Amino acid sequence: MIEYIRDAQCGADRGGSVGTVVQFVGTRRVEVVETADQPLEPGSVRVATLYSGISAGTELTAYRGTNPYLTRTWDEQRRLFVPGDAAPRYPMAGWGYSEVGVVREVSSDVAGQPGVPAVDDVVWGIWGHRSEAVVPAAKLTGHTIPPGLDPLAATFARVGAVALNAVLAAELHLGEVAVVFGQGVIGLLATRLATLSGARVLACDAIPARLEKATEFRAVAAVDVRTASPAELARSITEGRGADVALELSGNHLALHEAIRSVAVGGRVVAAGFYQGDGIGLRLGEEFHHNRVELVCSQIGGPPPRLAGRWDQERMNRTFLTLAAEGMVDPVALVTHRVRVPEGVAAAYELLDRRPGEALQVVLDYTED
Repeated sequence: MIEYIRDAQCGADRGGSVGTVVQFVGTRRVEVVETADQPLEPGSVRVATLYSGISAGTELTAYRGTNPYLTRTWDEQRRLFVPGDAAPRYPMAGWGYSEVGVVREVSSDVAGQPGVPAVDDVVWGIWGHRSEAVVPAAKLTGHTIPPGLDPLAATFARVGAVALNAVLAAELHLGEVAVVFGQGVIGLLATRLATLSGARVLACDAIPARLEKATEFRAVAAVDVRTASPAELARSITEGRGADVALELSGNHLALHEAIRSVAVGGRVVAAGFYQGDGIGLRLGEEFHHNRVELVCSQIGGPPPRLAGRWDQERMNRTFLTLAAEGMVDPVALVTHRVRVPEGVAAAYELLDRRPGEALQVVLDYTED
């Protein structure tokens, strides 16, 4: 059942044509502010947002103040974090990368061009937690949702691509054993995609409700890491060998260490979590060293290098949405809360931050029903 979140202390009026945007104004402080209408510029499309999914990973690092961009400067040319004036700073407006909306206007200079959405088309893309946005048409070309797909499912285009990217990096083969650490939204999607790839998946987490959902997503075993060792279980079902691959999606250094322990000699570990702070608990002189474990980073900025000639973010997004439209994966089953904007936004972030065991995907709802 999907729960609606409303903040009893917020009685803002949803009526009228004034736009809104969600912004972080400090550590664990979020506000919804009004915005002025944006002009429809040449080469652009105006979209009215239907739904916007909150990322319980990247976004919470900005909400909590742990994101490295808040304390260091990213040198894009040298691909290094360096000392210096950090950017962005609070307030940070419009975070969010899982939006779905209805096209309201199309600039005349691009209307009718191949792939450019038309008025009333439902599209997916990235324009942040805004009630309305003017988006370059090039960024929405080919982004009309597949026929028959629930628009709510399309809010998973980006997180689905993150999960798919990790599964591609794992290079799974039919009949192999994979251990997936972290059964939040991306971990559950990775569990399902790994099973679709022919793997037998051991799903690991410390939250019972997530483990139950993992079995619904066809994991062969759900491992409560509070009471069982994934590394021991992986060996018990592989004649002592260990898993072929482990995917770590929780962003917890202890989980990364256990993922390394879980794989066979020469096994592969895909680190796809957004790790914060020092790597306490990650002991690289133990199984990592002695079992010659291959450690691979997966990050949505690009596909695995070996696939870069054939895969990109667009293909990953579209592949995931196609799988959802065909019923191969059911992302809507992961939506636990729909949040009225602006009434429930602050309470939604507090829920994800303070009581993560009570929620999976939280979606901001801009509809008027």
